Amino acid sequence: MCFMFDPFSTSARRLISGGPDGLVYADGPVSIDLCMPTAFLRLRPILGRRHRCGDADGDLAVGKPGFSGSVPMIRDPAGFWDTQVARANKSGTAADLVVGQFIVFIRDSELSHRVLANVRPDAFQFVGHPFGKKLFGIFYLFGDEHKDLRCRMAPNFTPRTLSTYAAVQQRIILAHIRRLLDRNRSSAATPTPIPIQVTCRNINLETSQTVFVGPYLTEEARQRFDKGYALFNAGLLAMPVDLPGFAFRRAKLAVARLVRTLGQCVRQSKARMRAGGEPECLADYWMQALVKEMDADATPPMHTDDVELGGFLFDFLFAAQDASTSSLCWAVSALASHPDVLARVRAEVSAIWSPESGEPITGEMIQQMKYVGPVPMPSGPVPSLAALVPHIAAEPFQLTEWYTVPKGAIVFPSVYESSFQGFTAADEFDLDRFFSEERREDVVCKRNFLAFGAGAHQCMGQRYALNHLALFMALFVSVVDFKRDRTEGCDELVYAPAIMPRDGCAVYLQQRCSSF
Repeated sequence: MCFMFDPFSTSARRLISGGPDGLVYADGPVSIDLCMPTAFLRLRPILGRRHRCGDADGDLAVGKPGFSGSVPMIRDPAGFWDTQVARANKSGTAADLVVGQFIVFIRDSELSHRVLANVRPDAFQFVGHPFGKKLFGIFYLFGDEHKDLRCRMAPNFTPRTLSTYAAVQQRIILAHIRRLLDRNRSSAATPTPIPIQVTCRNINLETSQTVFVGPYLTEEARQRFDKGYALFNAGLLAMPVDLPGFAFRRAKLAVARLVRTLGQCVRQSKARMRAGGEPECLADYWMQALVKEMDADATPPMHTDDVELGGFLFDFLFAAQDASTSSLCWAVSALASHPDVLARVRAEVSAIWSPESGEPITGEMIQQMKYVGPVPMPSGPVPSLAALVPHIAAEPFQLTEWYTVPKGAIVFPSVYESSFQGFTAADEFDLDRFFSEERREDVVCKRNFLAFGAGAHQCMGQRYALNHLALFMALFVSVVDFKRDRTEGCDELVYAPAIMPRDGCAVYLQQRCSSF
C-alpha cells in the first residue's frame, strides 16, 4: 500500500550544540502542528524532559519540545520536513523531539530499505495512526499469517483481473471528465479555471468502490459509503481523541459501518461465486478461490469471516485514495508546463486509441503506452506517490554501524526523498530517463523508487495503481485541452493528507474531440 503521513511542523527553531551526551539539540519554543496525527502513539506533554535518543557515534539533531498552548492544525509541515532533509544530507538521518516523542527522519534510500525490510513484531511496526489497530487490519499482520493472506490475495492482480478492472476504470473516468466539461460549459461566459483535485479524488473513490465490490454496492449504499468515508477522512486529520463528540470517534464508528457494508458485499459475492457466477470485481476473484478452498477443507482456512474480509477490503480502498489523487494532480500540472512532453504523450495515445472509436482502452494497449506510464511517476515537479511511511521501533534496532534506534522511537523513511536519489538532473521533468535504452535510469535507480514500499509489506496493488494512473492520463489528454491557471504559490506543497498543489490544480478546460 502507498501512504503519505506528515504529522508535524515546527517553528522558532535555533540549533545549539554540545549536549552532555555529545548530541546536537534544538532549543527555543516549538510550535507543534498536526496535518495527520500518525506518529502520535503517545500524545504526552513531557515538557523539557529529555527522551533517550539511542546510541550514536555520529551527530543527530534532536529537538527539545515546548508547548504553545494548543495544537493547531496544518500550519507548516513542509517547512518542518525541509529542515529534516537539510539536516539529514550528511549522514542520511536526522532526529527530533515532538511533544516528548523521539523521531528519526531517514533520507537515505538504503537505510529506508533497511527499515521496510524489517517490519516485524521485534523490529519495526507500521504506524498508520495512533489508534490504527482500531481502523485497519492487514497493515498489522506479520509472519506466516501475513504471508498466507497475501498469497490468497495475489490472484486479484493478474493480467486477466486487471483487464476486467480497466474497463470499469475507463467508464468512470470518462463520466467524471464529461461532468467537468459540462460544468465548464455551464459556467459564466468568461473562462473560469476549475480545480480538479476533488474530481480526481471522486474518481478514485468511485473506481475503488466499483472495482472492489462492483454490483454488490447499491446506489443508496454508495451514498452512505461516501458520507462515511468523509467522516473517516476527517477523523484521520483530527486530534486522535477517542471520546464521544470528537472527530476520531465519529471516524471509528464510520469505519465500523463501512466494514459491515463491505462484509455484506463479501457475503453476497461468496454466494454468487458458489452458484457459478462469473467474476465482475476484485471481491469476486478473491471469493471464487476462497470458497473453493473453504468447501474442500474440513478445517476452514484463516480469514474467512465476512466482516473480517470486509475490513481487508476497506484497507485496500483506503490505500487507493489520496496518494493516487496527488499523482493525478501533479501529472496534469507537469504536462501543462511542458507542452513538448504533452505533445509526445498525445501522439503515443492517438497511435493506439481514439476517443471517437467508442472502444475502451484495453490492458494490451496500456502496456504499449511506454511514454504515458512514467508521466505520474516521481520526476522533476511530480512528487512521489507518498511522502513518509512512519514506523515505530518495537525494540532497539541497529540502523547503521554508528547508530541504534531506541525502542519506542518513531522512524520516518522518506519515500519522497528516496525517489529523487540517483537520477540525472532529478529536478527536471524528463521522461526519457524512464525508457531510454541508453540511460535506463528506471532500472539503475529502481531501488530508490519506494512509493509502493519494499519488503514483506510492499504494495500488492501497485500494478493496479499504475494502470489507473496511465488510464487517466491517456483519457484526459485525449479528450481535454487544458491550461494551468498559473498564480503565485499555486504549486506550493500542501498536505491534505497527501501532497497536493496549493490551488487544487486549477486548470482551464475545453473539449478537444468531437465525441467520447
